Amino acid sequence: MADIGGSTGGATSGGEPEFSDSLKAFGEVVKAFRKRAGLTQEEFAPLVCYSVPTIASIEQGRRFPPADFVERAEVVLDAFGAIRGAARHLSRRPGLATWFRQWATLEAEAVSLYTYECRLVPGLLQTEAYARTLFVNQLPPLGDDQVEVQMAARTDRQRLLRERPNTSYSFILESHLFDRQTGGRTVTCDLISHVIELAELRNIEIQVMPIKRHDHAGLHGPMQLCETPNNRWLGYCEGQESGLLITDPKVVSTLQMRYARMRSQALSLEDSLSLLRQMRGAV
Repeated sequence: MADIGGSTGGATSGGEPEFSDSLKAFGEVVKAFRKRAGLTQEEFAPLVCYSVPTIASIEQGRRFPPADFVERAEVVLDAFGAIRGAARHLSRRPGLATWFRQWATLEAEAVSLYTYECRLVPGLLQTEAYARTLFVNQLPPLGDDQVEVQMAARTDRQRLLRERPNTSYSFILESHLFDRQTGGRTVTCDLISHVIELAELRNIEIQVMPIKRHDHAGLHGPMQLCETPNNRWLGYCEGQESGLLITDPKVVSTLQMRYARMRSQALSLEDSLSLLRQMRGAV
């Protein structure tokens, strides 16, 4: 599953290197133009609205550059189109499963993003401790470097929730995801607090599906829906070591109907927050 392995994000495919030559080349291009402009990383970072560690990771080829970074760097460094050109040749995103990368790109540009999950708390909502628990327990086992690469990918994706305030995020989560206490009581308590904090943001709606529910429109399994900037809706479903992007309007419409029904079946926003606070106190 993507949220277990590397990013919603899954494990990198067998034998694939952690850092690609194209990422390293892109980092060298950015560094060369930054130095040409006479800027240190500390001076450059605020100009492109990213932290110094992020700039360092991009220049070292350890982190995939977000689209807005590419555009800002191109303009700030007056790079004659070289940075945009280098970005078009990036071949992979470390820490993201091969089957998830296309959806990750759509997710980063979405106008609306809807997620129903019954297996684990979605990657966008995870705390570092919860995500790390998933990574270190993955099979086959990951090396320490692989865990850190996937943690970096997870952190990068989570920036979307706060950096895209005009994107509408909706999550429907089964209550048993918190009852399981993945990672232990402290990890679970912190996770619930984190989810509550995110639910208080204006662009994020989180609903909890109660354990006892006579009618449930989500019995076909987890799903995600996104609305693109040109207002097209797409779907995504994920299983073990696989993911399926759904473009057929009829199938997407079916997923939308199921998600809409689940929104009415789950607890209200207020009742969901109330239940989460109760669960936090009971952990």
